[in-house]
Amino acid sequence: MLVYLVPLVIGLVMEPVVGTAEVMSHVTAHFGKALQECRDESGLSPEILEEFQHFWSEDFEVVHRELGCAIICMSNKFSLLQEDTRMHHVNMHDYVKSFPNGQVLSEKLVQLIHNCEKQYDSITDDCERVVKVAACFKVDAKKEGIAPEVAMIEAVMEKY
Repeated sequence: MLVYLVPLVIGLVMEPVVGTAEVMSHVTAHFGKALQECRDESGLSPEILEEFQHFWSEDFEVVHRELGCAIICMSNKFSLLQEDTRMHHVNMHDYVKSFPNGQVLSEKLVQLIHNCEKQYDSITDDCERVVKVAACFKVDAKKEGIAPEVAMIEAVMEKY
């Protein structure tokens, strides 16, 4: 869910876009720490695991079903999903707000994820649906200018 995570984008409330991308880099770095724990549980191959670390890169395609399974696992580590594997809005807001300046991103991120969830709500396979939502979120976050640069994420990785 990173990309529910994952991939987490809202709240441009009069804040510069750079501020929201910075917050997104913190959210992404922290969220990504659960990836290794979820690798075996989700069936994520070492190749996809390596690629996933570059989620925000232009050339990374969010298409693999097992990536959706990994996002579900990662999201569950932080209580970001409801039992139906849809985003838990309150918990997601709280999670994003827990990062420095997170309040500038919280609303936008939840809104973008929610809009993507609605588009793919009819997909019954949870992993397949979540990977579609993550891909949608990545595109929309980039359009909104809140996607972090890979260098930003790398700069905050050691904090988590």
